[in-house]
Amino acid sequence: MIASMGRLWQTVRPIRIRLFLGLLSALIASTSALLIPQALEWIINRLQADPTAAVVWTGCAMVMGIGLLEASLIWLRRMFAVSPSTTVEKQLRVGFYRKVIHLPVAFHDAWGSGQLLSRMMSDISLIRRWIAFGMIMIVTDVVTIVVGMVLLFRSSSLLALIFVCAAVPVCILAFRFNQRFAYLSRLSQDQNGDLATTIEQSVQGIRVLKAFGRGPTALEGFTAQADELRRTEVKMATAMATFNMFMFMLPELALGVALLVGLYETAQGNMTVGQMASYFATATMVIGPVRMLGNHLGQAINTNTALDRHFDVMDQSEDITSPEDAATPAFETARGDVRLSDVHFRYADAPDRVPDVIDGADLHIRPGETMALVGVTGSGKSTLLQLVPRLYDVTAGRITIDGVDVRDMDLLHLRTLTAVAFEDATLFSDSVRGNVLLGADQSLTEQEREDLLHLALTTADADFVHDLPEGVDTRIGEEGLSLSGGQRQRLALARAIAAKPAVLLLDDPLSALDTKTEERVTDRLREVLEGTTTLIVAHRTSTVALADRAALIDHGRIVAVGTHADLMRTSPRYRYVIANQEEEARHDQDIETLTGELDLREVSEATVGRPASDPGKEGDR
Repeated sequence: MIASMGRLWQTVRPIRIRLFLGLLSALIASTSALLIPQALEWIINRLQADPTAAVVWTGCAMVMGIGLLEASLIWLRRMFAVSPSTTVEKQLRVGFYRKVIHLPVAFHDAWGSGQLLSRMMSDISLIRRWIAFGMIMIVTDVVTIVVGMVLLFRSSSLLALIFVCAAVPVCILAFRFNQRFAYLSRLSQDQNGDLATTIEQSVQGIRVLKAFGRGPTALEGFTAQADELRRTEVKMATAMATFNMFMFMLPELALGVALLVGLYETAQGNMTVGQMASYFATATMVIGPVRMLGNHLGQAINTNTALDRHFDVMDQSEDITSPEDAATPAFETARGDVRLSDVHFRYADAPDRVPDVIDGADLHIRPGETMALVGVTGSGKSTLLQLVPRLYDVTAGRITIDGVDVRDMDLLHLRTLTAVAFEDATLFSDSVRGNVLLGADQSLTEQEREDLLHLALTTADADFVHDLPEGVDTRIGEEGLSLSGGQRQRLALARAIAAKPAVLLLDDPLSALDTKTEERVTDRLREVLEGTTTLIVAHRTSTVALADRAALIDHGRIVAVGTHADLMRTSPRYRYVIANQEEEARHDQDIETLTGELDLREVSEATVGRPASDPGKEGDR
């Protein structure tokens, strides 16, 4: 706990002065409140000696003055602490987001999005509440208890010792509570993160759950997770309730015993009535912080857990970064000469007995050339593609663009030189315009951006966007799930085209399109990509037609390179891969033919409520 809180103390360095002022205001307010019992003692003792109205009015004025001072200081405490704590909260969130987007893809492969979301939102909110309230109040409680104990001893040493006796078991209970609650707190927050991940995955995959009738099964799994979290929360509540029970009971028992002893001492003349009244008024005010100390201790434990979870992410190493002396070749003069030399890659968690995913690949893609990467499923095509923009880093060998190792380039510059369109198209909850122009040059004029948008949409055969309710300004749903698979792929392809890269990387971006649409897109790509170096992963034979040459990858190695005709003539393995792809293509064509022969009346009945011609869906499989 000390280490995490120490790091938090470094984080709040810019607002320490305001936190100190807030703490000072809280301390003065708390100690001021302890003056009220002393004023009460003075009033009672003076009234016994001089029962006049002046004593009463003077005592009332003293109490009112102390009360107004306390209220003003509490207001100041909030003003000093609350506003800067929200600034720190914002900085923590921005820093966390910055860290997350800079962490390598391998990190995101291993972490659930719900875990990251709960750390960014719930955990940082806990930290902010601790900075604004808990950190100050736990110190204030301790000081109030210490000062209160001094005043109790001033009133009666004997009665104060009785109160101290109750503090010993409280300290023992607090120590045990701290250990138990810290474990449960971490478990609860981790389970919350897992639950958030399940919710997010279920919402994103709702179509799959519905299509396979797995809604009830998913509900059962979610219910089991929620029930596990509920049991943990109940254990936390039980631990807190047990601790609070003793925190309430022991001081009250001490007060009961002190009352009996105090009455006896007063009757014996060892205490004045004013001293006894002052003692019990002070003890009552001290009991409040003693009780709250348990809650604040629980808040401290929760905050420490939140800090640990926060720093779990912040301490992750950013393995893929720009070198200090990064090379930044001029974008305008980039030729796009890509060369892979003895490239190896394996995942960090792969067992030693498993061979490298990319196992010594050599490939040269000439400037302006379109190269198709062909291979069976699992041969390493998509992985090889992602090594070029350093979504993953090679574990051996090198990849160069125009003779410069990509690891020697500034990372942002490298990813400006390249653009990627993935098979599994990911879109953002933004307008069509915002999604397509995501990677476009920000220095372009408004008219140039509009021209680029039109070119990209036309090339990707994505003119369906003009039929959307607000055209290119239509806000598409989360991850583009309001669109069909083919529509998402075409928008993702348009986004890559609009980036105007020197090297374009396409991971089978046409797989969800029918043959006719693919032919239209392929013809337009030939024109637009003239002069752009393109590496395209081909899962279908028709996609290979886009390429000048093809490279056959097998078990992570490039085993053959040449034109499609040459490879068909000289490589049995290439013919085998192409034959499998043609079989898949014929299967797709048979489905399209069968669909076209359906009775129109049946089609009409199956699509009640949909226009006869739906340009938004045309062209998708």
